[in-house]
Amino acid sequence: MPFARLPEPHWSHSLALVFFSVIAGALIHTLVFAVLRRRSEKPPPGGAPPPIEVIRWPSFFLSMELLLLILHPAIPFPGIFDEILTRVLALLTILTMGWTLVSLTQFLGGRLLSRHASAPEGDLAYRKVRTRILLLERLLNVLVVLLSMGGVLMTIPRIRALGESLLASAGVAGLVIGLAARPLLTNMIAGIQIAMTQPIRIDDVVIVDNEWGWIEEIGIAYVVVRIWDLRRLILPLSFFIEQPFQNWTYLSSQLLGYVHIYADYSVDIPALRDHLKTVLESSPLWDRQVWNLQVTSLDEKAVQMRALFSARDSGSRWDLSVYVREGMLAYLRNGASSGLPRVRVALFPQTVGEPEAKGR
Repeated sequence: MPFARLPEPHWSHSLALVFFSVIAGALIHTLVFAVLRRRSEKPPPGGAPPPIEVIRWPSFFLSMELLLLILHPAIPFPGIFDEILTRVLALLTILTMGWTLVSLTQFLGGRLLSRHASAPEGDLAYRKVRTRILLLERLLNVLVVLLSMGGVLMTIPRIRALGESLLASAGVAGLVIGLAARPLLTNMIAGIQIAMTQPIRIDDVVIVDNEWGWIEEIGIAYVVVRIWDLRRLILPLSFFIEQPFQNWTYLSSQLLGYVHIYADYSVDIPALRDHLKTVLESSPLWDRQVWNLQVTSLDEKAVQMRALFSARDSGSRWDLSVYVREGMLAYLRNGASSGLPRVRVALFPQTVGEPEAKGR
């Protein structure tokens, strides 16, 4: 049953109803939020606030505005003041609802990520979930902001009339807007494809434009690649759909590293292989999965060998490669100096009575 308006506007009565609506909305929100906070998960360690706190203030203002919107027909205001109150209330409700939806997506994303908080560093499943949640969360936030701004503009009569006139001539306007928004739409569609198919994920190791680095951030229009020397390479999302690139951690963060070793033909290869294992076992960077030493080439100067080993991620792989080079060099130089590459020259003594060769 709709609320009946009072026959004559009374400012004291109207202001009292407004005050009552605001206080009642605040009390209702406080009680409901206290129950939800008690039933929610415990706050993370380190004194951080619980995840539900992210929606506290937007829902607080929204509850007051919604109750005021419900009781508004029973609040008598004279003519122009009633119209102003109606428009301001509608405008604030749309903005606060958009704020609440953005905070709610952030809260739900945090809840989903917290389920995988115990995953080990570099876990492939966790990186997949994190990439998908963060990208979808940002896309939803953009959609909520666009809808909220559209709703705000539609509350203004002149803007609404302008929108209706644009719809009447939607042919030319749609063509112009479509051409102007094509890069944005292309990247948003590419973002949806990346979220679903995941050719890249957060913390993936990639080689893009001959640059080696990590995927640091995936936005709604671009991807930030952190290069090994701390530079940032900014690329549009559509690049990773349309252009080829290398992803070293697509299936697993585990990588194989190798070091080329050159030694003399007299080197003791079994002893060198045993020393390689000793070097690897002395380093915590080796994941104890793969190792080997093989002769890969022979030429007129030296024997070429390849030391192969595995590491849990790209950073460990690089550091372990440097460590293995130093260890094998120290062994060849100190423990087996005869194994260092050498150039041999054979000198044949001249026999008595043999004429000296001309041109010497």
